[in-house]
Amino acid sequence: MKQIVLILALVLALVVAAGVAVAWVLSAPKPRFTAAEWEALGLKGDASAGRLVFYAGGCESCHKSPGQDDPLRLGGGLALKTPFGTFYPPNISSDPVDGIGGWRAVDIANALLSGVSRDGRNLYPAFPYTSYQRMTPKDVADLVAFLRTLPAVPGRAPANDLVFPFSIRRAVGLWKLLYFDNAGLRPDPSQSAQWNRGRYFVEGPGHCGECHTPRGFLGEMELSRALAGAAMPDGHGKSANLRGGDFLNWTKADIVEALTSGFTPSGDVLGDGMTAVVRNLAELPESDRLAIAVYLKSLPPLGPPATKP
Repeated sequence: MKQIVLILALVLALVVAAGVAVAWVLSAPKPRFTAAEWEALGLKGDASAGRLVFYAGGCESCHKSPGQDDPLRLGGGLALKTPFGTFYPPNISSDPVDGIGGWRAVDIANALLSGVSRDGRNLYPAFPYTSYQRMTPKDVADLVAFLRTLPAVPGRAPANDLVFPFSIRRAVGLWKLLYFDNAGLRPDPSQSAQWNRGRYFVEGPGHCGECHTPRGFLGEMELSRALAGAAMPDGHGKSANLRGGDFLNWTKADIVEALTSGFTPSGDVLGDGMTAVVRNLAELPESDRLAIAVYLKSLPPLGPPATKP
């Protein structure tokens, strides 16, 4: 009897060990580019173009040093409260020790496009690489060039304070297997250049869905209800449905105005969560805000979820 128990225990231990080994392999970070592959692209970043990418991506909204108003001082440290714990966006200034001044362009590209840090770890999707992955390599190179022009800010952000098991960073690799395709974004040849540019901003650097799309149990976006409104990550308030409700009555001109001044057609001001978004998008050419409006107005209406009887 003892031998049978020992054999069963050994078999169970081997199964568990095999499962752990498989999970370890499957959860390995998968950067999109090697250094050689990035260099082969031959991209020369343009800082002036990168400035627009910076504001389109809302980089300062999370990475700006708290307690001061300069959007270009990117010391990080803002507390982002979520159901999984509190995230503290890191220092992304040009400081070579505390920031990303020592990172190569390919390191920044892999962080943005595949959620992999310079040291080869999976990044938490609180950093919206699930949307940034749709950025073009050229826009990434331009953004890197612009970031290189910004001041170095000393100091590191606090470590994330996450509840178990979400504190196990390696598990993010398994989450990626389920919810992250690392595939970029291909233009739709059946649509106009203006529509495609609007889609690029909304689904890519503008990462509108990160707040306006409902999320599932593991924080994944429920893409069947993309942009239909959602509870805010901190539990305070809800983002608007961009495919239903009053928004259906907005014209493209109304959207452009709201993204420029923050004022809605009724004369109200967009909620606090949109303050930084408007501040950033107002830096873009009006043609880009119009492209966003064209894309949003093209989406089929989607109302609130059906209630159960």
